[in-house]
Amino acid sequence: MKNQNDKKQRTTVSIYGQQYTIVGHEDPAHVKEVIRHVDEQMREIKRKNPYLDATRLAVLVAVNAASQYKKLEQEVHSDQPHSEEK
Repeated sequence: MKNQNDKKQRTTVSIYGQQYTIVGHEDPAHVKEVIRHVDEQMREIKRKNPYLDATRLAVLVAVNAASQYKKLEQEVHSDQPHSEEK
């Protein structure tokens, strides 16, 4: 038996002026919050680098997101106590 979280939902969003339909199990409010962040990041980078096209902006946002993820991942792992081998 599937619970409600197993049902895929469609969420239509706009990223940097382009419409996208996101299909997945995440709550639409979460999807919209993530998309809002991505759109803001693209617009911020564009303000600082007006010569960049949308593809390059998207790549830079992806690289920044991956960098932030890896830093958080390292923080989480460094905060966890290491188990001693017996």
